[in-house]
Amino acid sequence: MNQSKQTTRKIASLVLLAGCASTVATLAGASPVSASGMSQAQELPESITLTGVVRDFREKNAEGGHPDFERRPSGGFGQYIGMVSDYLDDDGKPMFNSTGLKLGSQWRDANNQNIIPSKDYIASREGDQAGSLRSNEGALTTPENFKQWFRNTPGVNAAKQLDLTLVRQPGSNVYTFDDKTAVEYENTGGFFPVNEDLYGNSAGNNKNFHFTFELQTQFVYERDAGLEFKFVGDDDVWVFIDGRLVIDIGGVHSAVTQTIDLDRLDWLEDGSSYTLSFFFAERHRTQSNFRIETTLKLRNVELPPTAALYD
Repeated sequence: MNQSKQTTRKIASLVLLAGCASTVATLAGASPVSASGMSQAQELPESITLTGVVRDFREKNAEGGHPDFERRPSGGFGQYIGMVSDYLDDDGKPMFNSTGLKLGSQWRDANNQNIIPSKDYIASREGDQAGSLRSNEGALTTPENFKQWFRNTPGVNAAKQLDLTLVRQPGSNVYTFDDKTAVEYENTGGFFPVNEDLYGNSAGNNKNFHFTFELQTQFVYERDAGLEFKFVGDDDVWVFIDGRLVIDIGGVHSAVTQTIDLDRLDWLEDGSSYTLSFFFAERHRTQSNFRIETTLKLRNVELPPTAALYD
């Protein structure tokens, strides 16, 4: 066989292998990587463990209960936006903005993915579709009550550290944490990290439905690298990058999805390090769903103290 034919067959084999890898990644629910990116994916760690803080609350009708937990929003159950300000406060916490506006329909991108409603610091793209709002409000009570959600408040909440392990999907650079596949939650029926712990299970139930979770992480931004962060779950979720709100899923609702493509954040500089701040609340029976999917290589930052938080 002459050298030209040998070269042709080698190229065909490489193309076939790359196509198979892409198919496997797609079937696994991952974003397929290119043939040139396969070696890079193989060099990535198999998992990333991040440590955050979970804070437990008593429901509103219990002694010492918090008014926002086990409360039906006055505008009815559903997704609300605008509950928090677009920027974190000086302590790196979400700030109360309003009691929220109920979403009528989702804002979507050209791929029909749910995205945050328009912000002046997030670039728009061709194919973006505007959603709609209803006049209903009432997903929060007061600024003072909300301030306690993500702050250690003796007599109001109890806290402990909590690890999340994001596992890389085979043949891709996509990392996921999913309560439906994580070993530590296989018998809990959802994301219930403080069952039989801290203030204990919710009244008349074998689960603890009333808690928040805060996670502070860092990453290095790479332009045009397909960096995304997606959350699927309930109830309230807010994600901030470099202190700016990029995912807004407030309210008491069933599982909702929202995605941020970091290349829309045109103030990010290629090769620079940034903070991703993640805030979650579970505050009503009967479900707790939690899935993170991201192509970011996240790493831990310093945690707030969690010692001596009990009454």
